[in-house]
Amino acid sequence: MKKGILIFMTGGSLGVFAGFVIGIFLYPYIFLADIVAEDRAPDDPAKKVVAEGTFIHANPSDPIHYGRGGVRVYQDLLHLDASFEVGPGPKFHVYLAPLEEVTPDTDVPASMYVDLGRLKAFKGSQNFNIPAGLDLTKFKHVVIWCEKFGVLISPAKLAFKG
Repeated sequence: MKKGILIFMTGGSLGVFAGFVIGIFLYPYIFLADIVAEDRAPDDPAKKVVAEGTFIHANPSDPIHYGRGGVRVYQDLLHLDASFEVGPGPKFHVYLAPLEEVTPDTDVPASMYVDLGRLKAFKGSQNFNIPAGLDLTKFKHVVIWCEKFGVLISPAKLAFKG
């Protein structure tokens, strides 16, 4: 009986330790994003801001899917400000969406969105290239979307300049 308890305790301890180690190594592959990014905004004075917006917590009753911080759109670049932050999760992408309104019930993938790429980090400055020739005035929102689960994380309504 004592030998069985000792074997059970040893196996349990080794299992917990192995699970912890595997979790540490798999975390970056599961979420595939850093915790904080530090891309700089363009320093070129010739680059003019086309539009700006602020990410919102689209569903305040959902504590997991939230976003905050600013976004600036240039003709060829989208810049998430240093104040940008979203709750962590898998496979978050940055979309330009042509929708007038974006809510948690909006079917963003059914719109003619443009995928600018995978989110690089859950907070901090990040830059995403905008495809050449894209008419930015057709896109009213920047959306952080979870492709793995098809969930809206956070939208930012764009206000166009001039």
